[in-house]
Amino acid sequence: MLITRVLAKLEPGGAQLSLLRISRALAARGHQTRLLVAFASDAGVDLARAHGIEPELMGASADLQWRGDPAFAAWLAPRLTDADVVHAHMFGGWWAAARAMPAGIPLFASEHNDYLWPALPQWRAMAEAVDRIDHFYAHSPGARVGILRAGLRPERVARGVSPVDGLDAVERRGLPAERIVYTGRLSADKGPDVLLEAIGMMEASPPVFMLGAGVLEPSLRGRIAELGLGGLVTLPGWKDNPGSWVAGATVQACPSRDEAFSQAAALAMGLGVTVVGTRVDGFPETLAEDRGILVEPDDPAALAEALQDVVDGARQTDIAGARDWAQQFEVSRVAARYEADYAERVLPLAAA
Repeated sequence: MLITRVLAKLEPGGAQLSLLRISRALAARGHQTRLLVAFASDAGVDLARAHGIEPELMGASADLQWRGDPAFAAWLAPRLTDADVVHAHMFGGWWAAARAMPAGIPLFASEHNDYLWPALPQWRAMAEAVDRIDHFYAHSPGARVGILRAGLRPERVARGVSPVDGLDAVERRGLPAERIVYTGRLSADKGPDVLLEAIGMMEASPPVFMLGAGVLEPSLRGRIAELGLGGLVTLPGWKDNPGSWVAGATVQACPSRDEAFSQAAALAMGLGVTVVGTRVDGFPETLAEDRGILVEPDDPAALAEALQDVVDGARQTDIAGARDWAQQFEVSRVAARYEADYAERVLPLAAA
């Protein structure tokens, strides 16, 4: 099966890691993936190559995640004709694919986040695209609400499941026995700046490791110096496989302002690490039934209190329940589900 993936933005991030991990797992099952990308960072291209995929780049000068671009659709059109299935990711990707798709090829679409339009809302453009979408994966409650608002029939909407790599990770040697970890992009939506403020408020924080890269890194380093946290907080950079840093940690901090599904949280849960997350979009479902601790977003004092309680042993979560829940995201299980969904659409067309 030739799966052509259309991606609005290729950069190190959860949505991108999800599709790359699935593609690598499907390659082991004999399925070829082609990756067509509108906008890419150098780090994103390196990430794709590390997963065995050479992306084909349009070279858009602007981020098209939240914008429908006719030029992207025109660029895609001749590149979609030989696919068995097309799977487009992010609004800018699936809008362009829906506009460019030839008849007779099923179109799958994925959205991870709530629709937080950076400019004018694109509800009319969404409505124009939904009739061409055969199957839509909503990776968050907000993504589901939005696509239904746009007019996609409910029976075409399914819960998106992201694969989480590293659930069998072993703790990295030399790390402090007691530590706080953060894993993710260093960008405003993930809230690493909130975590720094919280660390500065804690009575006695253990060492903190903030794994990731992004536009906030310079300002975070500056704030670390201003708060006098240079001997406490370490920024080791982006790690493709952060599991060894997370395994054995005291607590995983997920201070997001916006979060569809947190692979960082699921990884930590699967490794038996307590998670403190924020009450936004997908987190209440992820950390339900005492699987983790929720605080309000953009509240460093509340985050500091929760982290300190975990460090001090004053608050505990259902670690066993969290481990069991996280196993559904094991890569081979998730890949098998997508393979079955693709085949369900492709095989009837092949027989016709």
